[in-house]
Amino acid sequence: MYKKILMVLALVCVLTANDSYNMNFDRETTCTVRNFKVYEAPQWVCKIELNSGKELFFCSPKSMLEFYLVPGRWYHVGVKSESDFKNIVVTDYETLKPINARGAFYVYGSNTISPAGDDLIPFATYDAAKKFASEHNGKRILSFTEISVGLIDWLNG
Repeated sequence: MYKKILMVLALVCVLTANDSYNMNFDRETTCTVRNFKVYEAPQWVCKIELNSGKELFFCSPKSMLEFYLVPGRWYHVGVKSESDFKNIVVTDYETLKPINARGAFYVYGSNTISPAGDDLIPFATYDAAKKFASEHNGKRILSFTEISVGLIDWLNG
């Protein structure tokens, strides 16, 4: 019961935050990790805004999380630590609106694939993630902090 109350309070904080996010990309914007054109699948687009003002776009949540968890693989970007990240944004799979990635719920193991293959499907609410998981063979719902390098490597095969 206590855990459910905390989840509801966290959700209310996320939903009532005044942050508004946007996904300003064009036909030339490419995924930092996979070099795909992100406009081809806008329902999957994610981005990381750096404190320097630079925006890094990704073709899927898995690609964004791969970068977030091990940014040193893309040393040319110049990210030295997590403190370089200002905002992390994913597209809610249900509403197609940009949301805070740290407050999202991710469905693992569904029968839905992104341009990057097996992926984690993001939702603004736990209920939306739960509904999607039940309809699309999802195995588990994860919070941002539950996602590990090992899981991303597993999804990458």
